[in-house]
Amino acid sequence: MTRPSPLTLFLTELLGAPPPAIEAWWAHAERRVLERGQPLLRAGEHWRHLWWVERGALRLYYLDRDGAESNKNFFLDSALCWPITPSLRQQPVMFHVEPLEDSVVWALPLPVDSGEPLPSAGWAPWAALEHRVLCALLDGKMQREQEFLQLSARQRYARLMEQHPDWSERIALRHLASYLGVTDVSLSRLRSEMGLIKG
Repeated sequence: MTRPSPLTLFLTELLGAPPPAIEAWWAHAERRVLERGQPLLRAGEHWRHLWWVERGALRLYYLDRDGAESNKNFFLDSALCWPITPSLRQQPVMFHVEPLEDSVVWALPLPVDSGEPLPSAGWAPWAALEHRVLCALLDGKMQREQEFLQLSARQRYARLMEQHPDWSERIALRHLASYLGVTDVSLSRLRSEMGLIKG
């Protein structure tokens, strides 16, 4: 009997024992060892996998028309990331995904026909997971909009460190600055003013 992959064990712990068809789907996941900066997905490509970060850190970012990077989100140890909406599966993406550090990521293939439902469609625990993820994405988007409209850069950074205290240890300052909409020089100055840089 084949030993379950770490992804299968993670999903089983998260969702409970799956029906045989879903367990068979999970068994198709491939372990990928990625070096820092090695592209996982490029703008213009189709997003064809669910990813689970067994160990490491990924960043999702855009390039503007001048080639400047803008970080949209980060996914660290044990994070799940997949094209949850139909349009994300059906259309080429406009962003890039790459590791911020050497990482181990499990890639679970999605149906090649982007209009075909996932093998887990109709399974109540998966539907509940999708609902939670969609709610978290919407809440996060609304929070970021509110922060950019109403909070100073210092307040945005303080809130970020409160919600994600590990990010400052794992994510380079320039990437955090991009996520917050400031320059790395400005963020370094803020950190100094907040007593976060020891002289």
